Amino acid sequence: MNPMILSINEAADALPSSEELIPGISICVPVYRSRNTLVPLVEEIARVMPSICDCFEVLLVEDGCPDNSWEIIEQLSARYPWVRGIRMLRNYGQHNALLCAIRAARCETIVTMDDDLQHPPGEIPKLIAKLNEGHDVVYGTPQDMSHSWWRNVTSRLTKSAFALATGNKNIKDINAFRAIRTKLRLAFADFRSPQLQIDVLLSWGTRKFTTTTVRHESRKIGASNYTLTKLFNHTMLLLTGYSTAPLRLASFVGFMFTIFGGLILCYAVGRFLYGGSIPGFPFLAATISIFSGIQLFILGIIG
Repeated sequence: MNPMILSINEAADALPSSEELIPGISICVPVYRSRNTLVPLVEEIARVMPSICDCFEVLLVEDGCPDNSWEIIEQLSARYPWVRGIRMLRNYGQHNALLCAIRAARCETIVTMDDDLQHPPGEIPKLIAKLNEGHDVVYGTPQDMSHSWWRNVTSRLTKSAFALATGNKNIKDINAFRAIRTKLRLAFADFRSPQLQIDVLLSWGTRKFTTTTVRHESRKIGASNYTLTKLFNHTMLLLTGYSTAPLRLASFVGFMFTIFGGLILCYAVGRFLYGGSIPGFPFLAATISIFSGIQLFILGIIG
């Protein structure tokens, strides 16, 4: 298949829903600033995949790279018939690029991995073996976290946010190196949004998540495109975009402030009725607390 150039909406319709999946593995790789890692990555895949399965494909989605990654994808697709290239019209983000690849996959099993050589293709059999035990999503958990301390802390917060957003507290080791059953994409076939999180979308189609320990290589070429700000925004998206917990918290806090203001008001009125001297602050505090609490409580309900 020749490389394609698609917008994000065209990518959503790239695969007809009636197309029959074939036995095999589709390896989906979002590509950004990867001109130095694409060739060794594909060469490693070419070395190990024939021993894993008879049929496989690699989907390289170029996410509006400022370098010449697309030219390299074109060369790889010409060299290897099982390499398919998709070029987004602009940068949509890693998860949008990955969603595009998932929707275009033609095999029954999908393996997602990064383009920075930190996910060894030789570890794919571990993911597939765990998937064949009856699970629908398998995350490859690294034996050792090779990132900086702040990246590891933010990663743990993101995983906790994912568990909260999906209501699946048993899964806290989400990772970009994962194996999934392609049929799960039917659960979010009509989903269109500039902001998304792949793992949450997968949770719409199944509760059968699990993990397996895999080798995680240290980065040898280039630097991570994720900054502390991006990781924080990613965590906030999980908390506010896919969970009603913040809204419920707002309603609860508003309700508690309303009760607190009511108690203060009762105290102020009681002191007044029994002839005690009462300054203006308790009544003012009670009024502010009641009306602020009611507003916050109603905003939470509206949300």
